[in-house]
Amino acid sequence: MAEQKRDYYEVLGVDKNADDATIKKAYRQLAKKYHPDMNPGDKEAEVKFKEASEAYAVLSDPDKRRQYDQFGHAAFDGGAGGAGGYGGFDFNGADMGDIFGDIFGDLFGGGRSRRANNGPMQGANLRTQVRVTFEEAVFGCDKEIELTLKDECSSCHGTGAKPGTSPVTCPKCGGKGQVVYTQQSMFGMVQNVRPCPDCNGTGKIIKEKCPDCYGTGYIANKKKISVTVPAGIDNGQSIRIRGKGEPGVNGGPRGDLLVEVIVARHPIFQRQDMNIYSTAPISFATAALGGAVRIKTVDGEVEYDVKAGTQTDTRVRLKGKGVPSLRNKNTRGDHYVTLVVQVPTDLSKDAKEALRAYDDIVNGKNPEKPGKGKKGFFDKMKEALDE
Repeated sequence: MAEQKRDYYEVLGVDKNADDATIKKAYRQLAKKYHPDMNPGDKEAEVKFKEASEAYAVLSDPDKRRQYDQFGHAAFDGGAGGAGGYGGFDFNGADMGDIFGDIFGDLFGGGRSRRANNGPMQGANLRTQVRVTFEEAVFGCDKEIELTLKDECSSCHGTGAKPGTSPVTCPKCGGKGQVVYTQQSMFGMVQNVRPCPDCNGTGKIIKEKCPDCYGTGYIANKKKISVTVPAGIDNGQSIRIRGKGEPGVNGGPRGDLLVEVIVARHPIFQRQDMNIYSTAPISFATAALGGAVRIKTVDGEVEYDVKAGTQTDTRVRLKGKGVPSLRNKNTRGDHYVTLVVQVPTDLSKDAKEALRAYDDIVNGKNPEKPGKGKKGFFDKMKEALDE
């Protein structure tokens, strides 16, 4: 008895009203997951890959999909036993080369969507780093970096050929820069287009290389480049400098230089988005009675009035003292300061007596007739100081 085949829509996990883009996307995901090259020796994955490919071959073709919607799998029973078929469907009847050239160019070594291009191409981007201080990241600065850049060779003008000679057309690819390979797959013959190995996709062969650039067409030189670090940039973000990357190919434009900004840690400040966080010590007397304290910010010290009775770990907000926005440097975040009450550790004899007297008053004690209250913070402090 023949094995019962699953519904094609169920295989791809799409609705029966799915459009072509949805079907293609679903197939792409399944095929990449179960492709034999990704699962060597896994027979179950191979079966699922074939099943998904069969479903896609039908549902991606308007005529076959219409037949399938009307008659189901019976529409293709006549193809049973055909070469390359799977479960009654003949893959040779479908344009699988087109399917894989479109979707699996990377898996099959190129495909039609991966054809070599020997026309003008932009050069590759370069990456480097620049280190700045916390304050430089907040307010912006100008930096100068040194790196090695390639420039067109002045002797051969970028051709790579010895002066007085010229590159010749590659005999292998005929100057196209690409060659076509035909290989047998489980779905029949598949054609793949790859860069020519002899000329590396350029279409030209250099017989006599330029002695100055050794046939590369470029000379490497160290250069100093100015980098403007914008106010508000954060650690790990990059600055793009146009046209400072690798030279283009066949007359194409240069790539870009991407400069990653590394921000040094600050001993006091910490940053989160546009806000700055820090701690500030205050004395016990200031916390209890209130008073002005000086707090450090990226703009310098500012004076803040502490309210009487402020507890330790109280957080206050200094509006507009944070980091500027990258889009608008006039818009700034806030600075949040956690006030930490400092407990004295080295008291004089007079200070200790005064503190004991204060503790007696606060707790309503008579020095000659101690109260029966529980030991509080200052009781424990007195005991520690008397030891």
